[in-house]
Amino acid sequence: MTNLNVMRVVWPAFLAACLLELVVFAVVDPTALAWSDRPLGLSAQGVYTLAFFAFWAISAASCALTLLLLKTAAEVNGCPFKPQERPQGCPHPAGKA
Repeated sequence: MTNLNVMRVVWPAFLAACLLELVVFAVVDPTALAWSDRPLGLSAQGVYTLAFFAFWAISAASCALTLLLLKTAAEVNGCPFKPQERPQGCPHPAGKA
């Protein structure tokens, strides 16, 4: 994955995580959260931090899937070899002979 593609995934995911953090914690009190009827044992800041990174990871996965689905058939099925190294039956890249 190129640096540009990394930024295409990470930046929108960061913005989505920021928005999710604002929306979720406008409604949910982080100190009232529990797991299996036990308090989480984290400070409010710890819950905010973990939730932010969870939101960011989920959003990044979604953005990466979108980037993958934007690939053309030629990009997915194209031969990764140089023309002189191309094995028999390996398709030509899009628009190149």
